[in-house]
Amino acid sequence: MWWQYIAVFFGALLFDVVPIPFPPAFTIMLFLQIKYDLNIWLVIAIGVMGSILGRYILTLYIPFFASKIFKASKNEDVQFLGEKMKEKGWKSQMAIIAYSLLPLPTTPLFLAGGMAKIKPLYIIPAFFIGKFTSDTIVVNLGKYTSENTQNILDGILSWETITSLSVGILFIFIVLFIDWRSLIQKNKFQLNFRIWM
Repeated sequence: MWWQYIAVFFGALLFDVVPIPFPPAFTIMLFLQIKYDLNIWLVIAIGVMGSILGRYILTLYIPFFASKIFKASKNEDVQFLGEKMKEKGWKSQMAIIAYSLLPLPTTPLFLAGGMAKIKPLYIIPAFFIGKFTSDTIVVNLGKYTSENTQNILDGILSWETITSLSVGILFIFIVLFIDWRSLIQKNKFQLNFRIWM
């Protein structure tokens, strides 16, 4: 039975290491918990650890890829945004917690953090609080509806998940194509689509 918990860990890690909005890691956690009748608290703890490791790895490798595929000016722009985020202190931490509680992909948060070269330890503690809380709620709710496993699986491609994916893509668009320096320094909204090398 131990291999199912390893699958929970690596499933959550794989869902959260990719740089595109993907289904939330709780979907694999919930699926494996229901399919194998696993201990719910172990699933949550192991799944959240896998998810955090995935997001940590994402923040480590994304600066390398960002420097290869985006213009230097776009990377500097996102780094400037990251510096502004760090200046906000506890307000930024509360924003990360609040964002992690929402049923939205956290990929844009970690893409921006990685591209801005924000140390992962600045984002991860607040992410952990939000992630652990939201995954606990979702996985526990899933346990109560486990008699309807087919409905849950059908719900993976529901209007909610499609909306969530769309919002995640919109946030990535916002991070990449808004000229943040112009917006913050000059209060001038500009889009810049010439970000690729």
